[in-house]
Amino acid sequence: MGIEIERKFLTAGDGWRDAAHQVVAMAQGYLNDLHAVDSGAMNASVRVRIEGEQARLNIKSRELGASRQEFDYLIPMDDARALLALCVGGKIDKRRYLVQHAGHLWEVDEFLGDNAGLVVAEIELDCEDEPFEHPAWLGVEATHAARYYNLALASRPYSQWDEAQRLATDLKER
Repeated sequence: MGIEIERKFLTAGDGWRDAAHQVVAMAQGYLNDLHAVDSGAMNASVRVRIEGEQARLNIKSRELGASRQEFDYLIPMDDARALLALCVGGKIDKRRYLVQHAGHLWEVDEFLGDNAGLVVAEIELDCEDEPFEHPAWLGVEATHAARYYNLALASRPYSQWDEAQRLATDLKER
C-alpha cells in the first residue's frame, strides 16, 4: 500500500506548455460514482485509466485533502478497454503535460470533452508540508476543493458548472 501526497492547483496562464518535456494522452473512467463515495457507501474510488501505451487499475481512499491511500496496478490494455465500457458517469479525457520545475515533477492536466477549459496542475510530495517552488504559471490551490477531483469531474463535468462555481472562493490563494 502506498500513501499519495498530492497538492492540486489551477493554472494562471499557459507557461507550462513550453516547459513540458512530455505529453501523454489519457482516458479514464470510474467503476463507482461520486454518490457512492460521497454517501459513504464506498470508502474508495475505483478507476481504470489508459495512459499512452499503458493501462492501470487504481484505487484511492476517500479522503479530502493532500494525503490518501493509493493502490495502483498495471493491467492488460484489452482489460482496460473492457473495464472502461463498464464505467459509470462520464469518461475523463485529458492530455497530461509533464513539467520539471525546481527539482519537482509537475503533472499538468488539460481536460478535453465535457471538461474542456479546465487545466489543473498537481505535484506529488514526500510530506504534506514539503516546501516547493511555485512556477510563475501556478494559480490558486484546489487541493481541498472536491469538485476538482477526477471522480467529481466524471459525475459533474466542468461544462455543467455555472460561473459562480468556476469562481468559487473556497480555493486558497498561494
